[in-house]
Amino acid sequence: MHNTVVHNDGATLSAEQPTHNSSRHASYPDYASYQDAVQDFLSDSNQFWLSQSQRIQWYRSPEEGVSQDKEGFYRWYADGELNTSYLALDYQIEQGRGAQVAMYYDSPVTDTKSSYTYSQLRDAVATFAGALKAKGVEKGDRVVIYMPMVPEAAVAMLACARIGAIHSVVFGGFAANELAVRIDDAEPKLILSASCGVEVSKVIPYKPLLDSAIEQATHKPDACIILQRPQVAAEMVEGRDFDWYELVNAAEPAAPVALKATDPLYILYTSGTTGKPKGVVRDNGGHAVAMHYSMDVVYGMKPGQVFWAASDVGWVVGHSYIVYAPLIYGCSTIFYEGKPVKTPDAGAFWRVVQDYGVNALFTAPTAFRAIKKEDPDAKLLKDYDVSSLQKLFLAGERLDPPTYLWLQEQTGLPVLDHWWQTETGWAIACNPVGIEQLPTKPGSATKPTPGFLVEILDAEGNACQAGEQGAVAVKLPLPPGCLPTIWRNPERFRAGYLNAFDGYYVSGDGGYIDEDGYLFIMGRTDDVINVAGHRLSTGEMEEIVAAHPAVAECAVFAVNDDLKGQRPMGLVVLKDGVNIVAEELQKELIASVRQQIGAIACFNEAIVVNRLPKTRSGKILRKTLRQIANGEEYQVPSTIDDPAILTEISDAL
Repeated sequence: MHNTVVHNDGATLSAEQPTHNSSRHASYPDYASYQDAVQDFLSDSNQFWLSQSQRIQWYRSPEEGVSQDKEGFYRWYADGELNTSYLALDYQIEQGRGAQVAMYYDSPVTDTKSSYTYSQLRDAVATFAGALKAKGVEKGDRVVIYMPMVPEAAVAMLACARIGAIHSVVFGGFAANELAVRIDDAEPKLILSASCGVEVSKVIPYKPLLDSAIEQATHKPDACIILQRPQVAAEMVEGRDFDWYELVNAAEPAAPVALKATDPLYILYTSGTTGKPKGVVRDNGGHAVAMHYSMDVVYGMKPGQVFWAASDVGWVVGHSYIVYAPLIYGCSTIFYEGKPVKTPDAGAFWRVVQDYGVNALFTAPTAFRAIKKEDPDAKLLKDYDVSSLQKLFLAGERLDPPTYLWLQEQTGLPVLDHWWQTETGWAIACNPVGIEQLPTKPGSATKPTPGFLVEILDAEGNACQAGEQGAVAVKLPLPPGCLPTIWRNPERFRAGYLNAFDGYYVSGDGGYIDEDGYLFIMGRTDDVINVAGHRLSTGEMEEIVAAHPAVAECAVFAVNDDLKGQRPMGLVVLKDGVNIVAEELQKELIASVRQQIGAIACFNEAIVVNRLPKTRSGKILRKTLRQIANGEEYQVPSTIDDPAILTEISDAL
């Protein structure tokens, strides 16, 4: 059974007709309370998620929930068929959203603004999908996307999804050797890139990096498609490189193809302890259900509202909550090519909220710490009308209580911490505002999201008591949307996540659940410090240090100690305009830690630095700090924002 999709340019596409209409959507549960949802999940987890599958339009509705593949890994909706690009675009148009803005593009670094309606974005995606097909891309082929935050990056992702190609987005500006490693692992048929990325004070030519990566890689792509930006013109390799819009202008639009729920949508590489990146696989079916469910339950959004995830498509937040979830849910999303500060100032986020009527903003705590550092009294907030903003969501790293309290005080809005990982693709724990807004606790990601069974385990795999710290684990099967495997490396999936405790996915994070069922994530398990046989949380020490009125942000980590085995060391960055003698600050911080944890913490060093080493997504590189402080050899992480910081830190230590 087929229907006809009419494009603005008069072209027609034949697309598969889903097996049921939107009235079927009323069949998924509407819970009156968080506890009702949890109870429904605990009573029959398979039926819980099978019911949630009715949120989306399937080409073939699944009749089975979870099953196991030949590797013994859990898979969701294996008998279902769908197309993610159809869900995000064509279906939304069928529901009357064709004229609604699907995506705003805001680039303060290039002084550019534009927008795409759902109809316009569908047409751009269908045409680019046709261009990919003309270059020989077929279902199951991989396409690497190495691009800045421009609308074409979203078009490329959705175009791959439309024809069943598996995209792998690599953060734009990654070093050539890092890109080469990913090329060799994914073995793409095509690479999509741009002539440059634009930062606050510099332009980064991408083409030399791309050329070097292809030269280093064993696998060679058939072709590269290059988006020429006005800031830099890329030199093209004849016969291999093709101009983006020359191909688009010659392309015929392509229809969405039916895919199995278990077919991969994308591969996203995340850093591994071995140095070789891990290719996290995301499937089509479970992912689409989880994205729709999370926009409702986790974020409390309504179709037609404006959702802004201030991140980058090079990271999982960009995949889930800039591109896929908002569009699958019928919201308007924002592609922002800028920073929280310096573009032009610490009011940048508030300006975007005002300009587009943002209803919910999701970013990493480090973004607001940067804003707080430059504008500690939030004076710039008063320059903008942010009355549209209803909720603030934070994730990507631990939300320290001082940042939480500052945001709450300055905005008066609900400040909602939630915790998830690249591997899961969406929130393991949250405040489920779409069902019921629970009371918040500073430092807590609130409670496990309905659909996740989270437990705290000790070293032997036994359940910890309330308030007792241990390894944060999720009972298998993982919910829909979480990784089913590592690309072409099932053994690494087992070894890295499943083997530690039978029947559990091990997150790699440590934490505890309090007597009220609230989950506190205290950092990676290797951030637990062992001082003279006492296991102490560096995250807890960071809370205390960060609470000092002079401190903008901090990192506490373990260094080797001949007597005690390990001892904590703190690095602190001061707020702008603060004048305090370093020795006096150190005394005050030592006293605070001693008062709140005790002398057992042995916290005796707090060094003032200009900045902390971070990844491009804002995570502090604590492992590298430990290695520097211990005089060990270390590799400059590929994800680091600015390698020069490491020299500054080394000199300071």
